[in-house]
Amino acid sequence: MFRKRMGMIAAAAATGAMLLTACGGNDGGTDNGAAGESSSAAAAPAANAAGAGDLAFLSGSAKKNNAPANTGDWANQPGKPAVSPVAKKWVQLSAAKAGNLDPVVVNGAGFTLYRFDKDTANPSKSNCNDACAVTWPPVVVDPRGKIFIDGVKKSDVGVVRRDDGTLQVTLGGWPVYRFSKDLKPGDTNGQGVGGTWFGVTPDGQKAGGPAVGGGQAADGGQTGGGANTAPATSAVLFDDKNFADNGSQGLSGQGCQNVARDNIASSIQAGGSLKIWSEANCTGQSKIINGDVADLSTIGFDNTVSSVFFG
Repeated sequence: MFRKRMGMIAAAAATGAMLLTACGGNDGGTDNGAAGESSSAAAAPAANAAGAGDLAFLSGSAKKNNAPANTGDWANQPGKPAVSPVAKKWVQLSAAKAGNLDPVVVNGAGFTLYRFDKDTANPSKSNCNDACAVTWPPVVVDPRGKIFIDGVKKSDVGVVRRDDGTLQVTLGGWPVYRFSKDLKPGDTNGQGVGGTWFGVTPDGQKAGGPAVGGGQAADGGQTGGGANTAPATSAVLFDDKNFADNGSQGLSGQGCQNVARDNIASSIQAGGSLKIWSEANCTGQSKIINGDVADLSTIGFDNTVSSVFFG
């Protein structure tokens, strides 16, 4: 009997100790769980800021990496936004030459990519949404997709989350886009549009050089105040004076460039000196300008420019 009673006491004591231990374990587990949640919560904003999810960055082209046919950039319709899941599986960023832009970045199907001056690079932010994003389809990728990097530094490539929740690719922090009027590989119809859209270089700069200058036009054989004596490599011709964005077209490159819609420009922005001509192929009357001309009628060239000579 004595042994039985002692055994019962020992068992009760052991049970109490187990209960105390269990309570202590639960408290400790709660603390550890809270610490784990806190750690995860702290890590989440960094992941969200990067916005990359399980995104993979791979060297070389999509073809060299054996990307499946009719996927990624190969599945995107020319000039149309990428909306199907298969079209977002991968994008390619290749340093290339397109038109007069060298270098400029093109996608896996050879279409020119652009940047928008009204976006920001630090922090990365796209300000092209709704109708704008139809005209300028953003280069988007699935969070678990791939970015093939061909002639572009990985350190210059990133992504930013758009207002609609999709991930847009960035170069040098600048969100990148295609243009709805580029209908075949190598087209550069978006260059200089509105004085704010330019092909993007591998490090996120404007392809073809800057399109704005500080020289003010004056009458005479040469215009400008001498602040932009370096030759311009690009220009934006506006249909109306004072750079009103009611229609514009961009030109860039070296040598003589014919204007697609001639005899319609009333103002011009240029990142240096260039010569404008009244006829195609740099013939007819000419005028050297240096920088911006807000009203081409002041130099007798309103609705007269048919070609431009760079260099």
